[in-house]
Amino acid sequence: MKVLLDLQYLNVATTGIKTYMMELAKAAKNYPHPDIEWIFTHDPEEQAADKTYKTAHTKVQKLNYHLDYFRWKEFLLPDLVKKHQPDVLVCLDFISPAASLPCRRLTVIHDAFFWQMPKNYSKWWRKYFTSLIKKGLKEQTEVITTSEYSKTSLIEHLGDTYPIAVVYQAPKDLKAAADPDFLATNELVHQNYFLHIGTFDRRKNLPLLVRAFAEFLRQTRSEKKLVLAGGPGESKQMNDLPAVESLVKELELEGKVLLPGYITDGAIKALYEGAFGYVFPSENEGFGIPILEAFGFEIPIIHSDQEALLEVAGGAALAFETGNQADLTEKLILLDRENELREKLIQQGKARAKDFSAQKFIEAFHQIILRPTLDP
Repeated sequence: MKVLLDLQYLNVATTGIKTYMMELAKAAKNYPHPDIEWIFTHDPEEQAADKTYKTAHTKVQKLNYHLDYFRWKEFLLPDLVKKHQPDVLVCLDFISPAASLPCRRLTVIHDAFFWQMPKNYSKWWRKYFTSLIKKGLKEQTEVITTSEYSKTSLIEHLGDTYPIAVVYQAPKDLKAAADPDFLATNELVHQNYFLHIGTFDRRKNLPLLVRAFAEFLRQTRSEKKLVLAGGPGESKQMNDLPAVESLVKELELEGKVLLPGYITDGAIKALYEGAFGYVFPSENEGFGIPILEAFGFEIPIIHSDQEALLEVAGGAALAFETGNQADLTEKLILLDRENELREKLIQQGKARAKDFSAQKFIEAFHQIILRPTLDP
């Protein structure tokens, strides 16, 4: 069976979706199935390294990207389907071509944010993008999503016309050596900082974390720091980086809250290896890949009680009430003081991490691909 994997979006993908695409492509190569022939539209490493549109900031640059994306989905990708004649087309970035195709489609819709959080997006862009999603849901289509929470949310907003399957993804394989100088350069001491890695999207609730951390310092007189690594939100409406920067100054946390921006895999690995705890205060996630990454580095986790994070953590982390600053402060203090609790969480996290692997990730795709017909 021939499967065409659409990897075009890797030229702009960041964080979670990029990890999903890269790890699936790697798993397809590393765990081949005798009945499946994978065909990649692009070399994943080369496409991820393409910077043509990664620095698109002006309106003209963004328009050019959207035109290029539309041309790919509606013309070039259908042409590749005609050329390779796959049995299945897999699109990992929400959108499948609107054109009729002579093959099955597996479309990955990672979350329902466009419907759940409309204020976080440009009204025009959101309407255009959701229209493309819906137009691609046709013929022999099955939707794949990242968690039972996302599945329930998608059914609420898209209905159940097309089957929706849940496939748990694998964490990023950080093979790069840890940057030996990163911690020292940033005046970070091993086991003496809390960590969050990800963009400053508004839904991440990072201003809440900064305020809770300030109260943690006030109550404990701790010397610990907080590292918030990652770039700005993907749009002006979604970007909380200016708010966080302003809050750090207002609360006089310069030197205590570090904002290193986008960092290399080597720096990410160094941060994970040295962290005392990982904090994930997000108000909405489709999956929560940093939870698995932190489990892999034996870091205890504090996360909001948002449904997807509870699902992924599986009880192996410390949850606080979403949006409750006092509760988050309390959990920071608890993790700081209770060594037995911290060790218990580390051991539970190690066990939970075994439920997520590259092999299980690709095998779930194999099962869906090889099903003779779609479930009713």
